[in-house]
Amino acid sequence: MIQSEYSGATYHCLRDRSILITGGASGIGAELVRAFAAQQAKVTFLDIDEERGESLARDTGSRFLCCDLLDLDALRAAVVKVEEQCGGVDVLVNNAGRDDRQAFLDIQPPQWHRMLALNLDHQFFASQAVASGMARRGGGSIIMLGSISWMRGRPGMAGYTTAKAAINGLTRTLARELGPSGIRVNCIVPGAILTERQKALWLTPELDAEFLRLQALKFRLTPEHVAKLALYLGSDESNGCTGANFVVDAGLTQN
Repeated sequence: MIQSEYSGATYHCLRDRSILITGGASGIGAELVRAFAAQQAKVTFLDIDEERGESLARDTGSRFLCCDLLDLDALRAAVVKVEEQCGGVDVLVNNAGRDDRQAFLDIQPPQWHRMLALNLDHQFFASQAVASGMARRGGGSIIMLGSISWMRGRPGMAGYTTAKAAINGLTRTLARELGPSGIRVNCIVPGAILTERQKALWLTPELDAEFLRLQALKFRLTPEHVAKLALYLGSDESNGCTGANFVVDAGLTQN
């Protein structure tokens, strides 16, 4: 078993279960891979970054499939491959996304559609691809990834916030539609998570201080905070939860 901070909470029901994570090669996704692998689950993750994906797979004992999630036929084929290799998918974590900044007046239809495809489309079609198999197996857990950015109305992110707001509605609809088949659908809504991408592209000392000022809890959130909640939602311990948003933002949206 991987020695990590996830060893403190063991979900025995996750052992040998088939977990599929999209966008798992870096950031929050990579931490999700580590977390579920630490529970001795059978983890498969999809990503377009082949170098990072293969490295993480070696480190965690997980399976990596190189897949461009904008290619929906390739996404569907990858799900079929995982089902064949692992006997199905018990937990799907729709993690992949990009929080690119776009000036409102400069956005053209191709850029708009790309942001929706990067952040919304694959969540729907991956869920659709696993649903029949989960139903045949008596149920499963689908975990969407939202963002508090739409709740805060962040400027310069119209495509991203639109997609993340839509995931809220999609979660509730799929929970109602798939519930009779024993499939639970929930959404994790992260706040300001300190990732390598954030540090490289957006974070300044002033912004870092501003997050801490606005949060009720005075520490920066990391991908581990998201991954720990994902373990709970993927496990049987959350079998009474569906159609819900679980906010992980240290109280940021209280302001």
